[in-house]
Amino acid sequence: MSARSADWYKDAVIYEVRVRSFFDANDDGKGDLRGLTSKLDYLKDLGVTALWLLPICPSPMRDDGYDISDYRNVHPDVGTLEDFRIMLDAAHERGMRVIMELVLNHTSDQHPWFQRARSAQRGHPDRDWYVWSDDPKRYKGARVVFKDFEKSNWTWDEQAGAHYWHRFYHHQPDLNFDHPTVREAMLAVVDHWFGLGVDGLRLDAVPYLYEREGTDCENLPETHEFLRQLRARVDALWPGRMLLAEANQWPEDAVKYFGKGDECHMAFHFPLMPRLFMAMRLEERRPITEILARTPDIPTNCQWALFLRNHDELTLEMVTADERDYLWKEYAKDPQARLNMGIRRRLAPLLDNDRRRIELMSSLLFSLPGTPVLYYGDEIGMGDDLNLGDRNGVRTPMQWTPGPNAGFSSVDASKLLLPLVGDPAYHWQTVNVSVQHANESSLLHWTRRLLHLRARHPAFGRGSTVFVDAGTYHALAFVREHEGDRVLVVCNLSRYTRPLTLDLARWKGAVPVELFGRVKFPPIKGGGYPLTLGPRGFCWFALETA
Repeated sequence: MSARSADWYKDAVIYEVRVRSFFDANDDGKGDLRGLTSKLDYLKDLGVTALWLLPICPSPMRDDGYDISDYRNVHPDVGTLEDFRIMLDAAHERGMRVIMELVLNHTSDQHPWFQRARSAQRGHPDRDWYVWSDDPKRYKGARVVFKDFEKSNWTWDEQAGAHYWHRFYHHQPDLNFDHPTVREAMLAVVDHWFGLGVDGLRLDAVPYLYEREGTDCENLPETHEFLRQLRARVDALWPGRMLLAEANQWPEDAVKYFGKGDECHMAFHFPLMPRLFMAMRLEERRPITEILARTPDIPTNCQWALFLRNHDELTLEMVTADERDYLWKEYAKDPQARLNMGIRRRLAPLLDNDRRRIELMSSLLFSLPGTPVLYYGDEIGMGDDLNLGDRNGVRTPMQWTPGPNAGFSSVDASKLLLPLVGDPAYHWQTVNVSVQHANESSLLHWTRRLLHLRARHPAFGRGSTVFVDAGTYHALAFVREHEGDRVLVVCNLSRYTRPLTLDLARWKGAVPVELFGRVKFPPIKGGGYPLTLGPRGFCWFALETA
């Protein structure tokens, strides 16, 4: 792959892919790395510039691979390390970066490290790779994250004769980052994957690395000190590589994972995501503008990662109790849709399969400040299956064709890792890549046009953001600007056509040119600029010199 700037992630469009659900090349009912490799041209044509691979390491698969039993290899379900190298090279040849998962906080209870620790005597260094206690009331200030499944963060281990600490499922014991050998081992894992050529690592569950009595065991100073050490190592040994923090925290805590530009390069903006859905339902901009106003500035070499949906539930942890109740009421009327403290639905079902709303939300994803993350299948409006347990309902096979098994695999349907979506509104015979590729008006073609249009304007990835008064709380308007590239984004959040009056005096003399059709609008003369948008409509304009 040709050399690019060290901050390539600022211009990226990231595609989150569950390899097991993408394409089955060896006909065993499970997606694999060879299958992903065969679909790279599809992703490049779509406008994707970086792939985020959900866990592919060996695992008992009790938590979709986030319960890792070997950090340095590839699960046989998805192929071999050589298959991974081939996929990585093929992605690089197409100018695409590859981001892997690094599950720092915990392992599977089947990992050799844990098996060795539970059988070691107290006081032995092997024992201290994990966090043990005789008292299950320690760290009582720490919340239970998966409260629908776990009653405590401690689980008794008969073989060890003690309780072990876990912030997630009981089969995922937390590593003890106070142990220097643990830190050294994880740094060696980073070297392993970057040494293979991986471009970025998503640091899973990074706020929970350390435990301290009298705290909530989140965002502790020791965690940030470790991240600074990790970043220094990456900068010294692996320049141009990226670290992405998964820190589901309020903005003032999440921003700390950038440090002074010396911790993570990127972090997910979790609090923004539910407020996009709230703004859509309330038909007003306030939820979006308030959370962005609350978000501190970040170092110039850092970037937020934005998303609408992903492989987990739509988390409602970073909203108030009243906001959570409202979002549950509006978006999860079916109790089956609720999980832990969130909603386990894909984008299209959340938005009632309404094309206007899907397009409006996508326009926000790809225009607000940050790097967008697109979840596999959302480009065609895939549905979900609430009858599947846990979060598996949003992890079903990619729908490629109207043929058997949606073109995902040629095995008997009973042998698929997960069943296809059978809901008539999202059935693979009508919602699939092949059918939409043949239809120029499809969501797939629209998404492709949006991504290619975004790629032509560096202001989206790197620009400043100035919010503009639109004369009504039903509309959101802002200008992104970078080195002479100026883009005006205007969104009507209402279900009704709205007349707007935009305060564009700052850009007096500029000519708004609508980007999709390159249609010139009247020059900005100062004062209020009139514009009318249809129900849930949006426009992107280049502000060009007259």
